[in-house]
Amino acid sequence: MLVLRYLATILSGPLLLIGIIWVLQGFNILPGSFMTGHIIWAIYGAPMTFVGMALAWWVNRGQTALK
Repeated sequence: MLVLRYLATILSGPLLLIGIIWVLQGFNILPGSFMTGHIIWAIYGAPMTFVGMALAWWVNRGQTALK
């Protein structure tokens, strides 16, 4: 079970980071890509950001540190 916690914690980081980047590019805040200014990327990124946050919280709830 500990291995799954490690894997889920590691997976939540990229999900969160990519989701935030997509939202920022979709809202034309972070320029430099074909996604910049296309609101659909913000729509795709918002659930990905939520899933990353929820996964990180869920696997580490009640835990002060990974043991």
